[in-house]
Amino acid sequence: MARIVGVHGVGKQRLGGNTLLKDWEPALADGLDRAGGSPFGPGEFRMAFYGDLFRPSGHTLAVGDPMFTPDDVDEGFETELLLEWWAECARTDPAVPPPGATDTLARSPRAVQTALRVLQHSRFFADVSLRALVFDLKQVRRYLTDDGLRAAARARVEEAIEPDTRVVVAHSLGSVVAYEALCARPGHQVRALVTLGSPLGMRMVLDRLRPEPGGWPGTSAWTNVVDEGDVVAAVKDLSLFFGTGVTGKVVHNGSHAHDAALYLTAKETGEAVAKGLAEGLA
Repeated sequence: MARIVGVHGVGKQRLGGNTLLKDWEPALADGLDRAGGSPFGPGEFRMAFYGDLFRPSGHTLAVGDPMFTPDDVDEGFETELLLEWWAECARTDPAVPPPGATDTLARSPRAVQTALRVLQHSRFFADVSLRALVFDLKQVRRYLTDDGLRAAARARVEEAIEPDTRVVVAHSLGSVVAYEALCARPGHQVRALVTLGSPLGMRMVLDRLRPEPGGWPGTSAWTNVVDEGDVVAAVKDLSLFFGTGVTGKVVHNGSHAHDAALYLTAKETGEAVAKGLAEGLA
């Protein structure tokens, strides 16, 4: 039985649960080692995979993600989220000019083009292609606005959580999916929710949560692990919205602040997971 369930973030549409597990298992094992916790055994860690829900249908002679351009960034949610990422990049990266320091008009097509160009030259998004950046925007928007996709993604998490599951570790958008899935499943036996690089505190996400913000996921412990340079986790302190029961931990992931593996290898993550597993044995 899976004592630990992992929930991935955006950009994993071409992978699968088994592929991700090969990366997450040793990374979390390292985190537990650093925390002095007991290792988990074979079959005790399971991935709740929902990335394929975002994977485009196959086409003749077409490979990979759609060839998105700045013109494909929709007005409204996607533009707002893009500009919010820009503002957060400017706050954490001295080389990035803030939106107000440019000659762009806020929320104009020119602002979208400038934002994408600036972000691709930022420290945080330097390794992300333009089409991948736009695709990530669309994944976040689709989860929060497409009821059918949202229900399907949450169902994947709920199905992965078994009677013996005691810890859910969720990264990026996966923390939103995991939070909602746990809230929707009263009576679960999960003792600890560990969120990594979570956007749950961002207003655009917070206002669209189900249940409404302020709810508790039904766990006895919730640890939010964040890197100060993580642009996706723009709001670092989730206790502002979810109560003082959320314990915040700050880690240092270096130049790849949002990387899931780096979060998983952190001692702070290992400590939170070990505590949840120990409580499950009590």
